[in-house]
Amino acid sequence: MSNVVNLGPSEICNLVRITDYCVVWANKTLNDKRSNKPQNTTLSINTGASPPPPRRRPCLQDQEDIKRETWVLTDEGNMYAASGSPEVQLFLAIPPEVIPREELQKKLDPLLFKIGCAQAAKNKWVEMGKKLVSRKVEHVDDKVKNLLLQIKEGQVVDQDDIKALKGRKLIAPQTWNGFSLKKGPDYAPQRKKVAADLTREMLQSGDWKNVEFKEYNFNAKGQPIEGGHLHPLNKVRHQLRIIFLQMGFEEMPTDRYVESSFWNFDALFQPQQHPARDSHDTFYLKDPSTTRELPEDYVERVKRVHESGGYGSRGYAYDWSRKEANKNLLRTHTTAVSARMLYMLAQKPFTPKRYFSIDRVFRNEAVDRTHLAEFHHIEGLICDRGLTLGDLIGVLHDFFSRLGMSKLRFKPAYNPYTEPSMEIFSYHDGLKKWVEIGNSGMFRPEMLLPMGLPEDVRVIAWGLSLERPTMILYGIDNIRDLFGHKVDLGLIKTNPICRLGA
Repeated sequence: MSNVVNLGPSEICNLVRITDYCVVWANKTLNDKRSNKPQNTTLSINTGASPPPPRRRPCLQDQEDIKRETWVLTDEGNMYAASGSPEVQLFLAIPPEVIPREELQKKLDPLLFKIGCAQAAKNKWVEMGKKLVSRKVEHVDDKVKNLLLQIKEGQVVDQDDIKALKGRKLIAPQTWNGFSLKKGPDYAPQRKKVAADLTREMLQSGDWKNVEFKEYNFNAKGQPIEGGHLHPLNKVRHQLRIIFLQMGFEEMPTDRYVESSFWNFDALFQPQQHPARDSHDTFYLKDPSTTRELPEDYVERVKRVHESGGYGSRGYAYDWSRKEANKNLLRTHTTAVSARMLYMLAQKPFTPKRYFSIDRVFRNEAVDRTHLAEFHHIEGLICDRGLTLGDLIGVLHDFFSRLGMSKLRFKPAYNPYTEPSMEIFSYHDGLKKWVEIGNSGMFRPEMLLPMGLPEDVRVIAWGLSLERPTMILYGIDNIRDLFGHKVDLGLIKTNPICRLGA
């Protein structure tokens, strides 16, 4: 048995007796997309068809969109269906004899006269002279009126006639949208609540025998597993570490966050009156405030080169203070670790080395979009005999090309412990300009020779921050969104994999 009903917008609410789902679905589909006005539609509810194989607890089993296109008369078409087509009205207004054109024009509406003349002449019904109009046939049939009446009554009309009437804008298409719904095997006038779990009470009372349980959905996904996630800085750091290892570098131990001023500044031939050593730029410790362990013979050589020079240098000509050198601080760069490693290297028979480090450093800076009081420092150095500035430039091209930066420029710069020194610039395709990406240079003899390294040994080194390339890679413009207490944990959980140079 199949029931077909015509529903208007106000009648859709009756579907609530079938299911709530139907109300939602019908209200969404019965709106005209252009005017947002409800339309009438045809709803077919099939209650006798055999249901298809059951799905997971359906309420109404199948739904099928129904689309029907019909033709309706326009206002002009309705007028011609009632009074006749313009060409026939013009033909009937012409007597068997001739009639002056002006007199005929007075009998008809100007628009009707214009259309009638064109169509009657096209059908060869009349002879249109400049002054007189006469019939060429004795009788005509109003085919246009008959076709319009057939369409109005819903009869089938030939496609050629439809095309002709549509071209004269006497008919227009009308689309009816509807849907077909079929009752499913679990249909019920009211919703039935099914049990999701088998409880101890059901087992004790025996109610489980009469309870309907919810079916298992083995395709459903379980709760997402919460686990640890790698921070973007750790991902980029891992990639950089791989690059250093591929280039034959050895990682330095960087577990000393607290350093003495001696290793952080003095061993690097940085004078004690240098602005970087001021408390406004460096975090000094209150407890313990000073170090107790320094190699005394090396300290004496460092003091001498600061005060009076040596190794071809005049020094800084000031009274070097052991008290200042003993102060403990949070390291301002990992070059302090490099100084320790080079000193240890000098105590043995010389062997060329390649070292790198990636770890946290601390500086007493004002926090803004691009600066934090703590950040990560990347440093690489090569210690070997006879190295030159050309070797440094070649290594820098090799290193940064592995990061995807092939266009490099170098600018002379000043550092207390390197000479010559260079700032490194790379062309940024997105910004369309050259951007500073790091610093580099060759360690001074005043730093290396007091350690005990051979005179022909040179050390080339470079450094950059870890945060800047990470911010570029992940499209972050505020360093506080990358590192610190304001970091969005969603970013940590969903940040993409890092592939440098890809």
